[in-house]
This record gives sequence, structure tokens and C-alpha cells, in this order.
Amino acid sequence: MLTLGMVLMGAGRALASGPAEAWYVDSVQAAAGPGAELRTGLARGSSATSAALAAGILLGGALPWLLGLGPGLGARLAESTSGLVLPLSVPVLLGAVVETVFVAYVLAVLREPPRPPVTVRSVLRGIPRAVLNGARPAVRDALIRRVLLSTAAAGSALAAIELLMPGRAVSLTGASGPGAMLFAGLACGGFVCSGLGSQLAPLLARRAGSGERAVLAALGVSTAGLVLLGATAAFPRPAALGLTGVAAGFGLVYLGLGAAGPNENTLLHHRVTGGGRATALSVQSLAQQSAGALTGVIVGAMAPGPWPWLLTAGILLTGTLLWLRRGGTPGTPVPEAAPRSACPADRPTVDS
Repeated sequence: MLTLGMVLMGAGRALASGPAEAWYVDSVQAAAGPGAELRTGLARGSSATSAALAAGILLGGALPWLLGLGPGLGARLAESTSGLVLPLSVPVLLGAVVETVFVAYVLAVLREPPRPPVTVRSVLRGIPRAVLNGARPAVRDALIRRVLLSTAAAGSALAAIELLMPGRAVSLTGASGPGAMLFAGLACGGFVCSGLGSQLAPLLARRAGSGERAVLAALGVSTAGLVLLGATAAFPRPAALGLTGVAAGFGLVYLGLGAAGPNENTLLHHRVTGGGRATALSVQSLAQQSAGALTGVIVGAMAPGPWPWLLTAGILLTGTLLWLRRGGTPGTPVPEAAPRSACPADRPTVDS
């Protein structure tokens, strides 16, 4: 039963990882042509996701605590629901409500042309073929291949952070309770940094001169963050300096990944057609998760200390160096300043 649940969860994750963004890009290009400016809209969407994750972490930790502060609010909640709803249940139930509203919004707003009816069985059977069709362009196109490989390297970095940071937080604070609070604070701050990086993605592309050089710079920042995390693990004293280094390294990793994402996806969307866009995004997500799973196994088997961090930094550095151009046609320069508009679809400048 557990295996079936994991298969269905993985299938759902693969199917849901690309359609919304693909719908957005198709809509913008239908309104403004294939050369429409995409980076700003993608950056805003990524920032919104990061902000929602940061808010979810804060609410998830604060709501049970707040319910325990008042005159028996948590006890009365449990009593009124015959013990079915506890203070710890509230964040999960709130998340379910938000997800329900989101599904209703998608059904109401994301209008698409009529399509032939499908069944759950036909959808599940088509997943392997869809993955192969999505991976095929990466074999033919060097730029798409770079996007997938650097995304996989970023997945390794995220997996290492999620696996190693809880133990690192405990070692910094000396106890599991304060360590959990420290990790929650770092996770919230990390998503704030990711949202900030996404907002800076268009500016970084203009300053760097192209989307490819922007990805190179952003992933370089994330690599530096991982190296700093490794340095704090190698030299844990003094504790205050170690905590500062951990917070700085953590923030740099997420800041760089947040800035790299919209620039990578802009490059990807200008290389794939509308029919294969959602599949390409799903394959990108699959590459990230697969690399993260493999890195988790390797890093988890290593002894605590700087080497797991430095190994992951080396993987991300490899993904970063892929964006050093060696011959070929240079990327289209990004304009120094784009005209302001209320909608990205109104700006038909060409991205690189």
C-alpha cells in the first residue's frame, strides 16, 4: 500500500510540475508573439511560491503554539471535535483549505481549448512516453541539456541542505528543541532569500548581458554558500561565528537558486514548443528530484563534517561551469532596461 501511494504521489508530482507555468507561457506568447518577454512573469511567480512557503512555515509553527497560549483554546478545540482535531492538526487542515481554494481557482481561471476525454488509466500509461518525449529534446539541444543538468545539480544542493541542516542546527544549539527552532528560522529565511533572488532575476540578466551569464553568476553564488556551510562545519568554533556563517551560507544558496530559476526557465521556454512545454518542465522536475534522491543516499552515508557539504558544492560547481560558453553562437543580449508595463505580455522584447 505504501509503495502504491508513493507511485501515485510521484505520478501526481510529475504531472503537476509543469502545466500551470506552460499555460502562462503559452498565454503570453499567444498575446505577444514567440519573442514575448517571459522572465519578469516567471520571476514573480517564483517569488510568490517562495513567499507562500515562508508564510506556511511561520503559520505551521505558530498556530499550534498560539492555540496553547490562551485559556485552554487547544483543549476546547479537541473537546468540541471529540479529539479529532488537535492544535497540531490546524496547520494541516488550513493547508487543505488553501489547496481546495487553489483547485477551484485553477478550474475557473485556467481556460484551455477542448481536448479529447481521457481516463486515469490512459494518463498513467502515458507517463513513461511523456518522459521520453520530454527527454528527447535534451539529446538534440545543448542548451536544454545544460538546463536539465544544472537543475539536477541544484536538486543535489537542496537535498543535502534538507538532510544535513537539521543535525547541523542541533549541533549549533546543543539541544533538539532549540535546534528545531533554528532550522525553522533558517528554512523561513531561506525561502525569503529565494523569493528575493527571483525578484532580482531580470535585473541580474540585464546586468550580466544575457540569461546564460545570469545563470552562471546565480549558481556561482549558491556554490559559494555551500562552500561557506562546509567551512563552518570544519571550523565550528566560536559558536556565534559558526551560526553567522551558517545563516549567511544558507541564505546565499537560496538567493542564488532563486535568481537562477527564472533565467533557466526563460531559456528553456524559448527552445521548446507549446506542445512539449509542460512535458519539458516535468522532465526538469524529474531531473531535480532524481539527483536529489541520489545525493541524499550518498551524503547520508558520509560522516558528519565538511566533506558532505564540499561534495555537494563540487556537484553544484560542475553544474555552474556548464554555463561557461565555449564557442557557438552567443546568447541574445538582454536589454539594459525594459519598458514598464502592467502585464509581461505587453513587452515583446526577446529574451536569451
